Amino acid sequence: ALYNAMIHPLIPYQIAGAIWYQGESNVGRAEQYQKLFPAMITDWRERWEQDFPFYFVQIAPYNYGNNLSPALRDAQRLSLKTPNTGMVVTLDIGNPQNIHPANKQDVGRRLAGLALENQYGQDLLSSGPLPQTVTFEGGMAKITFQHTGSGLLAKEGSLTGFELAGTDKAFVSAVAKIVGKTVEVYSPGLTDPAYVRYAYQDISTASLFNREGLPASSFSSENME
Repeated sequence: ALYNAMIHPLIPYQIAGAIWYQGESNVGRAEQYQKLFPAMITDWRERWEQDFPFYFVQIAPYNYGNNLSPALRDAQRLSLKTPNTGMVVTLDIGNPQNIHPANKQDVGRRLAGLALENQYGQDLLSSGPLPQTVTFEGGMAKITFQHTGSGLLAKEGSLTGFELAGTDKAFVSAVAKIVGKTVEVYSPGLTDPAYVRYAYQDISTASLFNREGLPASSFSSENME
C-alpha cells in the first residue's frame, strides 16, 4: 500500500538518489530484513531504470528490552554489500529513552557527507569504521577495519562494548585496545575465543571512531563472511 501510494507515482521522474530512514517495525526480524531490504533497493532501481545511490540510516540505540535491535543493525550493515549504497551510524547520537531521538541534524550532515564524497567529488571521509576481517590467535580477536581515515580513536579514552565468546556463543565482556588500524580484543577468562562482537546491546553507545569523528558500526563476527 505504501509503495503504490507514495513511490510508484514518482516513477519515472529522474532522481539524484534515495535516502532511507528506517522505522522500528522490523526489529526482531533481522534474517528477513537481510533479504528484504537489498531486494527493495534493487527493485526500485529496476523500476526507475536507474542505478541511483541509496543511502540509509542505521537504527539508533533504544531500550527495546529484548536485545533484538543489534541483529537488525547488523543486517543493515550487511546490506552495504549492495552496490552504490552507504550507511550512517547513529550509535553516538541516539537516546535509549526515546525511540525517535531528536538529533536529526547530525544524521542529515552524515547523509550529506555520503553524497558529497561519492556523487559530488568532495575530498572527505563520509563513513565510520566498518569491520573488514576478524582473526583469532593467541587467545585474542584481531579486527581490521575499512574507512579508518587518519586513524582509529577511542573517543572517551578507552574502548567499551566489545564482547568475546567461545564456540558455545556465551558472550562475556572483553578488553579492547587500538593497535594501528587494528583492534585487539581479549578476555582474561577466555583462552580460546571463537566470536567477537561490538556494541551488540539495545542501548549500546559508540566508543570506537575514526579521527574524522565518525563512529564505527556495531557488528558480530557471527555475521562476517
